[in-house]
Amino acid sequence: MPSPFGAGVAHEKKIGHRRVDASGETTYKKTTSSALKGAIQLGIGYTVGNLSSKPERDVLMQDFYVVESIFFPSEGSNLTPAHHYPDFRFKTYAPVAFRYFRELFGIRPDDYLYSLCNEPLIELSNPGASGSIFYVTRDDEFIIKTVQHKEAEFLQKLLPGYYMNLNQNPRTLLPKFFGLYCVQSGGKNIRIVVMNNVLPRVVCMHLKFDLKGSTYKRRASKKEREKSKPTFKDLDFLSDVPDGLTLDQDTYSALVKTLQRDCLVLESFKIMDYSLLLGVHNQTQAEREQQSQGSPAGGDEKRPAAQRALYSTAMESIQGGSTCRDTLDHDDTMGGIPATGGKGERLLLFIGIIDILQSYRMIKKLEHSWKSLIHDGDTVSVHRPGFYAERFYKFCSTTVFRKSSLRSSPSKKGRGARSLAGQRPSLSDEKQENLDNLENLRGARSFPMLEDDGRASCQTPRKKCPQGSSRVHLFH
Repeated sequence: MPSPFGAGVAHEKKIGHRRVDASGETTYKKTTSSALKGAIQLGIGYTVGNLSSKPERDVLMQDFYVVESIFFPSEGSNLTPAHHYPDFRFKTYAPVAFRYFRELFGIRPDDYLYSLCNEPLIELSNPGASGSIFYVTRDDEFIIKTVQHKEAEFLQKLLPGYYMNLNQNPRTLLPKFFGLYCVQSGGKNIRIVVMNNVLPRVVCMHLKFDLKGSTYKRRASKKEREKSKPTFKDLDFLSDVPDGLTLDQDTYSALVKTLQRDCLVLESFKIMDYSLLLGVHNQTQAEREQQSQGSPAGGDEKRPAAQRALYSTAMESIQGGSTCRDTLDHDDTMGGIPATGGKGERLLLFIGIIDILQSYRMIKKLEHSWKSLIHDGDTVSVHRPGFYAERFYKFCSTTVFRKSSLRSSPSKKGRGARSLAGQRPSLSDEKQENLDNLENLRGARSFPMLEDDGRASCQTPRKKCPQGSSRVHLFH
């Protein structure tokens, strides 16, 4: 068996810093998963409890750069409890700023502690190819992900702009960061981030996609397809879902508006290589499966409890009015966005933008240069942030999501109205509307650009609109 810290294993499977030995034990930087989970829960329990004793106040600029540290000896101390893991140090980044983020989303300290520390964390069995370890809380509320040093560093630089964006627009598909921490032991630093959970485990995802809007090598591998719940990619979506996913007019407009704003934010901070994580729950298929098993449709199916965090579900995350947000019963939608498939299937979509901690630095510029030599540069996933944002938005708003002729949600219509839900405007009308949306996306920058050292810089408008307007082109 590997030791909790400093494990050395033969015959192991490895991706990045993550290793899985012959017995199935996962390690990260030679630290066992069980030891890492224990250290995370001890550390967060201490730091959140300690912060709650401090008076609340406005967030100041220096709060984004504070790092607090506490040592956890195995025998315990006057500040920390004894534990059965090797000694470790736990660091908390920007605790006051992250407390504000949690408050903004209605997460009370006791709820945060209960979710993260009251019950054992669950390690996700299909973490992907990033080499990270993912944990989910038992109540489905939060995801904990290990991140690389550069990603953690970039998030720290991003925090002031992230703070400004959330103040202006808490309804967003961007990741919601609730904490950044580091477990330090045996000379190794394991950095973790706590985020919102996009795909609730208790909802069966009949399809799952990771979409970038690129076609270069964007097909799930044979190994991935053999998994019980594979994650498909862009080329798979184009071949398997050629008609896209149809939303009613109000929901489509709300989603497109949110994508516009989110793409503007991502491009302004030189962020790229992000994806749209899309989970599809097929209600029609689920009902057929229940009936074949002898249970009444909608009968004993386990419904997830509503997530406590505000703006946490897919439907709450988009810029909808009351018609496509407040009037939808959680029991009907389970927090998902109602949609219709190409054959009239009733669907629920769970979506979020993921992997945003990738800044466009020299290594990515070089990577794009050599890829574009052997492939069409416009289809490579690693691209300059401006082009990447525009291509991502166009793919999502014209290929993935389509607009129905109905204004209200398909889930609120009778069964006889399902055929209407599949109707869409003519292709020329849809293309023209999306061109108009893209023109809106090319509007004035609302956020400062980041220089390579992380400092904000003012951008000079490249082209002014008529009548002295201050709008500038976003993509150039």
